[in-house]
Amino acid sequence: MNLLTLPGVFAPISDSWLLADAIRQEDLGPGSRALDVCTGSGVLALTAASCGAETTAVDVSRRALLTVRLNAIRHGVHVRTLRGQTFAPVAGERFDLIVSNPPYVPSPRTDLPRRGPSRAWEAGRTGRIVLDALCDAAPAHLRPGGVVLLVSSSLIGTDLTLDRLRNAGLVEVEVRTSVRGPLGPLMRAQQKAGTIPAEIDHEDVVVIRAVGPS
Repeated sequence: MNLLTLPGVFAPISDSWLLADAIRQEDLGPGSRALDVCTGSGVLALTAASCGAETTAVDVSRRALLTVRLNAIRHGVHVRTLRGQTFAPVAGERFDLIVSNPPYVPSPRTDLPRRGPSRAWEAGRTGRIVLDALCDAAPAHLRPGGVVLLVSSSLIGTDLTLDRLRNAGLVEVEVRTSVRGPLGPLMRAQQKAGTIPAEIDHEDVVVIRAVGPS
């Protein structure tokens, strides 16, 4: 998928393409509703829309949402765009599929950045601020039997994410895809800052799937 990314919008990398492949394996089509949280360039929202789902994309960045709208026009699909944190813009709504490649890079700061491109990847000292919020709130926004697909990393605890989803009430929680590779530039930068232990050379990037109770 050829995407345009405006300045300041994080272009999709390998973890987004892994998640896009997982979306294509889901049973989407006319009448289904999909939600992409932390949409960025919109690659996941566009993938869901291309599969036939009525799709909503959420992000805190105005530039990201404009990027999504431009890419939707270029690819001939419709995506509703809403600005805000995680599920706040879709309060009271439910979906058949919720997808997210959230910020998950640990950083020296305890909170999330309020502006700038680092909003797309920094997620506090544990790297879990956004991911944990998604895990906790996702069940309230799923239709019965709906699916959640998330990207996570072994550096922030894959088992922690699996347990968080189970504790939130989701079932059939599993690692759908796992790819091991050397640390990327963003993780290396945080390693130099001392956030990630110096002896770590590789990480497992995983796509996690969970299902809402029927």
